[in-house]
Amino acid sequence: MAAASLAGVAATKKASSDAEVQCADDVPPPEPAREFRGVWVATVANIDWPSKPGLSTADQKTELIAILDRCVKLRLNAVIFQVRPACDALYNSKLEPWSEYLSGQQGRAPSPFYDPLELAVAEAHKRGLELHAWFNPYRARHSEGKSPMDPGHVSHQHPELVRPYGHSLWLDPGSDAVQDYTVRVVIDVVKRYDIDGVHIDDYFYPYKELDSHKQVIPFPDDLTWQDYLQNGGTLSRDDWRRDNVNNLVERLYREIKKEKSWVKFGISPFGIWRPGNPAQIKGYDAYEELYADSRKWIRNGWCDYLSPQLYWPVKQTAQSYPVLLKWWVDQNVHGRHIWPGNYTSRIGDASKNAWTKDELVQQILATRVQNGATGNVHFSMKPLANNRGGIADALSASVYQQQALPPASTWLKDRAPGKPRVDLDTNSQSGQTVLRWKPTGKEKPWLWVVQTQTANIWTTSILPADIQELLLPATTAGKETTVFAVSAVNRIGERSSVAIVEL
Repeated sequence: MAAASLAGVAATKKASSDAEVQCADDVPPPEPAREFRGVWVATVANIDWPSKPGLSTADQKTELIAILDRCVKLRLNAVIFQVRPACDALYNSKLEPWSEYLSGQQGRAPSPFYDPLELAVAEAHKRGLELHAWFNPYRARHSEGKSPMDPGHVSHQHPELVRPYGHSLWLDPGSDAVQDYTVRVVIDVVKRYDIDGVHIDDYFYPYKELDSHKQVIPFPDDLTWQDYLQNGGTLSRDDWRRDNVNNLVERLYREIKKEKSWVKFGISPFGIWRPGNPAQIKGYDAYEELYADSRKWIRNGWCDYLSPQLYWPVKQTAQSYPVLLKWWVDQNVHGRHIWPGNYTSRIGDASKNAWTKDELVQQILATRVQNGATGNVHFSMKPLANNRGGIADALSASVYQQQALPPASTWLKDRAPGKPRVDLDTNSQSGQTVLRWKPTGKEKPWLWVVQTQTANIWTTSILPADIQELLLPATTAGKETTVFAVSAVNRIGERSSVAIVEL
């Protein structure tokens, strides 16, 4: 088993405070901080990874592992990894062809062969990071796609399901066969990979495109619409389109839970449900334009977390970040997670509307003071990896000084972890004391929380499951460090009872 070093243990704090927690000898260790700290790693158009198509297998692996290492250094705890940008796959699939963003040629497997999703899951888990697989449910070809379509692509295998729209291809959400196909693709990944979550973003029906006369191109779903009417359908066309999306969302949630109850299902819709909700909010109407009734999804409990894309500044009245955040929290009648998406890529970009790092720090602080909001998701990885505008340094020095556990998803079914067995051992030659712990019960731990009390100050380290010992400095024995507390955390974030040992 790998070992952790006492030097790597960080001071415990609440997510909203940087103050160290001081405790008397007879006070139990404090609760570790809880906050979701996610980042989208976009593969479409090579936004985040790989940096360009056609890199060697070795270079792709190096870049991916560097991203995960950067996440650990920034004290993030989750990666939302795009695995299906456009009915293609960044994993070994028998249902869809390899993505062109890997090799530059759709359908071409990595050579030498490896499975990017398999690697991402394994390496993320080694580092104590959650790995959520991110799917686009309907897009069949991105407008910037360059390579010829592979014979195995859905546009060739099932052309009756695909509609040309503007500069892209789209699956028709009104088709029952499309829903079956999309669910089959997602559940295939849930079955075969040890992912922690399934994620879909804000692309449902497509954002509307214009023709050469600047007129809106209608989405070409006449066939499925007429079929619906001929079978007795009574909804308006807009309500029918929304119902198509609603049915897919509900079914994905149900099917994921049927396969693996602990796998979270998350959605990141456009940040405004409808203008006027609440009253001061103006802007794009995703309900009307994308047929996305995202309020319904959270109010019906069809997702485990919602990450509305709140891509506006705190002080922008018509799209106020804190005002919108409170509205979304108020819709969350089932007590699921609200983890807003943040436009981290706006920091230091080349636009006239570029943000400074202080804007993002203020948004995270605004999330922390809003009851019912328990984390953030950054779009995207590139500015964090490059420390653009000093954002990575700012996060590490302020709001992400310490590690945090993701909030527990208590409505999901999982066995509670057993209280670990803990003991201390001394190496007679080196003088080092070794703290060791082992799991108990049937539940395999996902993380460990190891807490140390020194001079009445508790410090906390959150460690991946394969680490089961902590090396203490040779000078520790007989000095100030006196108490160690270890607890196990399962896949849905529940902690075991705390095992305590004194030196």
